[in-house]
Amino acid sequence: MTVLFFSSVLFGASIAAGLLGALTGLGGGVVIVPVLVLLFGVDIRYAIGASLVSVIATSSGAAVAYVREGLSNIRIGMFLEVATTLGALLGAYLTAKISGHWIAVIFGVVLLYSALSSFRKWPSTVPVGHVNPLAKRLELSGTYPGPDGPEPYTAERVPLGFGIMFGAGTLSGLLGIGSGAVKVLAMDQAMKLPFKVSTTTSNFMIGVTAAASAGIYLSRGYIDPTIAMPVMLGVLGGSLIGTHILVKARVKTLRSVFAVVIIALGVEMIYSGITGKI
Repeated sequence: MTVLFFSSVLFGASIAAGLLGALTGLGGGVVIVPVLVLLFGVDIRYAIGASLVSVIATSSGAAVAYVREGLSNIRIGMFLEVATTLGALLGAYLTAKISGHWIAVIFGVVLLYSALSSFRKWPSTVPVGHVNPLAKRLELSGTYPGPDGPEPYTAERVPLGFGIMFGAGTLSGLLGIGSGAVKVLAMDQAMKLPFKVSTTTSNFMIGVTAAASAGIYLSRGYIDPTIAMPVMLGVLGGSLIGTHILVKARVKTLRSVFAVVIIALGVEMIYSGITGKI
């Protein structure tokens, strides 16, 4: 197989991964890593390095629009980035300590969780109650554009959200994914932020978290340009296509297709990791 042919096929597969990731809101990283490992036979650490580069590109592009529209909360995002960045550095460090077999098993479990979370209906209501003292001290509040004008909100249970974010960052650094589902869980369920704020702030944070991990992968030589470049361009292109399709597509059908694909990949990753094929 020539380099040109390999890059072309990889580019096409990455477009499909970015498309699926955009349509479900979980990002292309959860698809492209198992595709690289299972279909192309790429070493899992090089697959993770390529995925991190694509995560940085896709997150940076979408984050600009969300910040401009006033949906992302930069202050909350940068506060939580302390936890996710520390976690990402830990995860990237662990890649050299944990066997590739176990990384594959962990990745498979995360894929199964991602498939289940794509069906979960997240509440969109903002709780009414007392203002959290720590959130008030750190000014972790803001407003977002609602149907009747700006709607205020304040973060709750800040330590719990911070702890979950550390775990999300560790998964991101270890597996090369954005961990968007875990980040949304931390902000939406733990910190009780509005769903739109949680998802858009998560997207804003993903790129920074991935960049911290990518630096370590680059220093260890796990980022191969012949793999990372077509993956980055393909996932970015697929994400842009997905955002346009999402407006008219039937979300329920898309989630069903996505869940089937992700569950199949997750089971195969777990099986391959346990049996030593990866």
